[in-house]
Amino acid sequence: MKLSEYTEYDAIGLAELVANDEVTSAELAELAREAIEVVNPDINAVIESWPASESGSADSRGGPLAGVPFLIKDLAVSMQGKNLELGSRLAKGVVATEDSWLMSRFRAAGLVTIGRTATPEMAFSTTTESTLQGVTRNPWLPELSAGGSSGGAAAAVAAGVVPLAHATDAAGSIRVPAAYNGLFGLKPTRGRSSNGPSLDEVFAGFGVQLGVSRSVRDSAALLDAIQGHAIGDPYITAAPGRSFLSEVSREPGKLKIGLMLDPWNDERTDPVIAAATSSTARLLEALGHTVIELRPTLGVSWDAFVQMNATIWTATLVGWIESLAAATGRPIDTTTLEPATLACFRYGKEEKASGFAAALAMRNTVTRSVGAWFGEVDLLLTPTLPQMPLAIGAYGAGADSMTGLEWTQRVFRHSPLTPPFNVSGVPAMSVPLETHPATGLPIGMQFAAGFGREDTLLRVAGQLERARPWVDRRPMVWAGRRSA
Repeated sequence: MKLSEYTEYDAIGLAELVANDEVTSAELAELAREAIEVVNPDINAVIESWPASESGSADSRGGPLAGVPFLIKDLAVSMQGKNLELGSRLAKGVVATEDSWLMSRFRAAGLVTIGRTATPEMAFSTTTESTLQGVTRNPWLPELSAGGSSGGAAAAVAAGVVPLAHATDAAGSIRVPAAYNGLFGLKPTRGRSSNGPSLDEVFAGFGVQLGVSRSVRDSAALLDAIQGHAIGDPYITAAPGRSFLSEVSREPGKLKIGLMLDPWNDERTDPVIAAATSSTARLLEALGHTVIELRPTLGVSWDAFVQMNATIWTATLVGWIESLAAATGRPIDTTTLEPATLACFRYGKEEKASGFAAALAMRNTVTRSVGAWFGEVDLLLTPTLPQMPLAIGAYGAGADSMTGLEWTQRVFRHSPLTPPFNVSGVPAMSVPLETHPATGLPIGMQFAAGFGREDTLLRVAGQLERARPWVDRRPMVWAGRRSA
């Protein structure tokens, strides 16, 4: 198989070739490694790779993802014997001593993990530009951000290195880079899979894990592979009645879909993105759905919502950072942490237990408010992001003088439409349905559903993928048109 052929398949397509003995998993892994050599100098998405013989994946021939090359993010998932650095100099060279529960699921699915992808430091950013790992660039236009915090994963998938890759999402970190890179990205329901054993709630339940992919069915198959729970998990969501993969080809029926164009922070969405969202609404109506404009409330003010997130995020970072410092013997200062991360650490150190408890009470208010939306509509449609990607370097301008609260405000101002679904725990997805009429850059559309209703999201995503396919769109940096 040639590299140009390899990049034309999604993960399920590659697994079918392996199952039919048309290609071996080792051959696919070498093609993925060749793709890294070809495109990574331009996008810096993959920070470490290794031979397929070191993947340690179980022999799961016949499974929908068996034999498929795969990448894990440098955060939240641990692979025994491999570095887990969280994009930070503080954790440089730290080696995982065991597989996390999720990694064991990846192995059992037969995925061949061949490397790690870049992440911003501690994932506290929606761009991927760290001091340790450097800048990850957008394959569509390399002077632009690839998004974050799963920017390395998204850039690698968009450039054809692998058909899907592990990603995490605590405020939009799957959906933001999916939107920037023209990919499908699904944030699962809280408790759909385990973050254990070393992690439990991850930012008070905001953080979940899955991946980014070029096809809807690949993300559905990955969700089938990882859904479930481990002993001691704080949240458990009931298993689905049918496989998520089977939902992609099922018709969703006629749904009532809410439409919201502008974010809760009272800023306006870019007119081009607003027009693209309206275009998607018209497509939904043509498919038989009812679309109504909504302006749902979070139950709290935007400023209070951001303050609540700042409290929970920065207090959680304190524990991560102090544990890493103790393990490595390194200081907690500018030699080990970026200015924004250090500011967030200091802000978190000043928080009181009573303040954290108040933040959890506000989380409850938001969760109840968001949950009520889905008594009125089946889905909510918004732009994934209100603006197009920023130029490299623009996101972090002035970070040296910011407090932890100010940095959180910047993160949430950049991606104001995604975090409520993390706080409330409901599933949401970014679908690459639209493009910028002048530049051709992808524009993601976000859909959210009620708790545990990934099935509805996947049915609609499959319907939209069939109605307005994106599979043939290719970025400027694409492994399939180049050779090492």
